[in-house]
Amino acid sequence: MKEQNQYNLLADIFRYPSDGYISKVMQCSEMLKNRYPDAYAHFEKFSSVIQNMSIVDIEELFSMTFHIQAICYLDLGYVLYAEDYKRGEFLVQMKNEQRKVNNDLGCELADNLPNALTLIPLLEDKHFAEELVVRMYIPALEAMLKEFDASRIALKTKVRKKKQKVLIKQDLQNRNLYQYAIQATLDVLQTDYKVEKYKDKMVKSDPLSSFLPNCDGSCSSTASTTSSSPVIME
Repeated sequence: MKEQNQYNLLADIFRYPSDGYISKVMQCSEMLKNRYPDAYAHFEKFSSVIQNMSIVDIEELFSMTFHIQAICYLDLGYVLYAEDYKRGEFLVQMKNEQRKVNNDLGCELADNLPNALTLIPLLEDKHFAEELVVRMYIPALEAMLKEFDASRIALKTKVRKKKQKVLIKQDLQNRNLYQYAIQATLDVLQTDYKVEKYKDKMVKSDPLSSFLPNCDGSCSSTASTTSSSPVIME
């Protein structure tokens, strides 16, 4: 993969919308159309609606999806481990990797999806990048997509009704729109990285045990790897 600007373009989709956001969405859409037709088929469902929305409405949609009464969250460690201590371990290691390549994290955490995506082309060790994507990023995105299931959303709404007197725009139009952007991102990662090469390896319950070891210089893991997903805390 000589050209890796796809990750920066995708990262912009998951940053808080501001002026120019629609332009970035269309730029990403064009890239996917030319290079990842399967991913574009999903992303087009997202971009075709977004391009006709006002920035205020997009901001509200983004907040309702990832922040206020969130369907899912963008911090990969939280998606994979919730409040388990392993979330902290993962975040510390991600901070280390981000620091090594001087990636600008803005005001978000090191494992926030946009920051995680922009890290990929900055990693010199491509074997390590592949393991990072296959064992951590892909399972996290798969878990995020599951949160858009109608039954899970209905359950969350039921719980919130018991805890909160008022639900903010529960019937917001296009509430699930970002799932298509997430699916497109997952498709790109699965196209770029060979997930199948990990399927016949020894199965471990927690890939974090061999992920990002404490080391100097190259941090490519030499341990056996698997396709099993990390423990996802409900």
